[in-house]
Amino acid sequence: MNTTSKRLEQIIPKIQSESFIQNKGLGNEIGFYIFDYDPADEMLVRDYIKHIKSKFNYEGSNRRIIEYDLYELLLDIAQEKKILDQIPLMEEERGRAVLADAIVKAVGYQDYINKMTFERKPGDVLFLTGVGKVYPFMRSHSILNNLHHVFDQLPVVLFFPGSYDGQSLRLFNRFQDENYYRAFQLVK
Repeated sequence: MNTTSKRLEQIIPKIQSESFIQNKGLGNEIGFYIFDYDPADEMLVRDYIKHIKSKFNYEGSNRRIIEYDLYELLLDIAQEKKILDQIPLMEEERGRAVLADAIVKAVGYQDYINKMTFERKPGDVLFLTGVGKVYPFMRSHSILNNLHHVFDQLPVVLFFPGSYDGQSLRLFNRFQDENYYRAFQLVK
């Protein structure tokens, strides 16, 4: 069994704990967590997220997993702003760098936050996925920074294909992101 598999198996017991849901033991920090993993294990992680959701998302459960795929949100926002159909043509005519800049300008972090609305219930946990798929149009540290004021009472887990050492994020173990100090590793 690989390391990612062993770490994935620790998620359900973690989420089941009352201290996780109540954000106890965090020194008054918000309950933002990062589950970093080897990018080669992307499909394994996606499948395990489905498994986790099946364990909690049933009638009568005292936990509910709310998942937002950041790439899917980007597509929804681009569709609403009526720019989705223009993206392939822009990439072809102007290149990927210009396209990335244009999308970042057209789709702001508030757009993502506005899409992440749901009626909260005690025991809810928010999963953010699709980090690798949405790169380079959105950066992990920026979305987490912008979510602090919205989800300060709700545990948030960012599934990150790369490494997080408690201070810095390296997407795909290659691209250094800005430092981010406020999240905890979900499991070690």
